[in-house]
Amino acid sequence: MRTERNLTRLDRVFARLDREPERPAGLDVPRMSRHRIVLFSATLAFYLAIVVAVLATSWLVRFDWQVMFFRPYQQWPEIHAFLDYWVVLGQRGPTAVMVAAWLGWRSWRQHTIRPLLTFGAALLLLNVTVGAAKIGMGRLGPHYATTIGANEMWLGGDIFPSGHTANAVVTWGILAYMASTPRTRRYLSALSAVVSLSVGLTTVYLGTHWLSDVFLGWAAGLLVLLALPWVEPLLTRVEGWIFSLRDLWRDRRAGAGLPAPVTPVPAMSPQPAAPADEPQVREPVGAPRPARAPAYLAPGPHTPRSERSPVTPAGSRRPPHSERASRAATSPRPVAGG
Repeated sequence: MRTERNLTRLDRVFARLDREPERPAGLDVPRMSRHRIVLFSATLAFYLAIVVAVLATSWLVRFDWQVMFFRPYQQWPEIHAFLDYWVVLGQRGPTAVMVAAWLGWRSWRQHTIRPLLTFGAALLLLNVTVGAAKIGMGRLGPHYATTIGANEMWLGGDIFPSGHTANAVVTWGILAYMASTPRTRRYLSALSAVVSLSVGLTTVYLGTHWLSDVFLGWAAGLLVLLALPWVEPLLTRVEGWIFSLRDLWRDRRAGAGLPAPVTPVPAMSPQPAAPADEPQVREPVGAPRPARAPAYLAPGPHTPRSERSPVTPAGSRRPPHSERASRAATSPRPVAGG
């Protein structure tokens, strides 16, 4: 009779993890295709158009002021508490920890550190490009604006482009970038676009960003994602260098952990017993001693107690009594007759 154990879901998960002891070959690495180059060029043109529109104090700046005077947080105060938590999806610290945990599991699962390296490269590009733009243009936010209708540029601010929006695009878009199938990539791309735009509009609702800041932040994050295939060859070399260091460290550790060769020690023969008139010599440690009979056993063959013949001791078992003997000697004997 054939019986099979019903596997639980956890058992199936661990069984699947054990299927790939080695790194799978042919991992899908996005390349800079013609379609991606067109998207990158269009996004860059949109980025430059937003910057020029703000620098020229065009209709976009006037629309920023109209939205600021509208004060959305006063128009819909019932959603303020929820949006205070929703905007956290654009903060770099919490989102980076969550996404890094997921990509770390992917790295362990696929026996490669490419997901983590790609995420680190994306965050580095984001910090450099968005940080340089913020410091270079120095635009003030709505709460610190000084002149109505002005673009508030080069006044020491750091809100143009929106860091929350750009970070949301890169953090959640990297999941779509690392997707294993085209269908999953399309779904995750749409989801990351919705999340990033909603996070950006939340900052406009809270009054911390202009609307043009959100548009520029969305374009800045998308440029980072579209430019990642240009960085892939460098990431491949870095990964190979890290793995070579790991192999070298393992070889050194294995060489240092080998046991030292053991020299065989010849067995020592037991020393003969010394005569009684000669001084005893201490035996070396570890030398076997000759077997000898226990001191409490009588020599000769041992017989059971039931087979032994009874032995009657000679004489009386009572000890001699001195008074009794003297009394018998001194007492007169009765005289018969008379």
